Amino acid sequence: MIPQVRQALEQQRKITPLDREWVFSAPEGGPLDAKNFCKRVWSPLLKHLGLPYRRPYQTRHTAATLMLAAGEQPQFVSSILGHSSTQMLYSTYSRHVRNMTRRDGSAMAKMLSTSQESPSSLLGIFLGMFPKQS
Repeated sequence: MIPQVRQALEQQRKITPLDREWVFSAPEGGPLDAKNFCKRVWSPLLKHLGLPYRRPYQTRHTAATLMLAAGEQPQFVSSILGHSSTQMLYSTYSRHVRNMTRRDGSAMAKMLSTSQESPSSLLGIFLGMFPKQS
């Protein structure tokens, strides 16, 4: 869980009555009713913001895409989503995140351009990691 989400949940928990099992609860203390939430809160909020309707569940995909686009590790994003591997993550989100797999050499080029070592000395270090063949 990212720190901002944890902090928001902890703040909400502080104002939730202690006898409630749920952080966000219906007036009688049970879980929120999804249809009621969408009708009374979600849809009016989207309309107020001038956004097209989308199901609340779709924000999961938005969050995953934004995390990947921000450079979060795919393994971390997979764990946040509850996936056991990154396979589903790559098949679902890679088309939405430009250069997520970095298969164009830009990551290596950036590393070399920001390194204090010259490319030739980096090559020397790399080649020195392997024993010489006779």
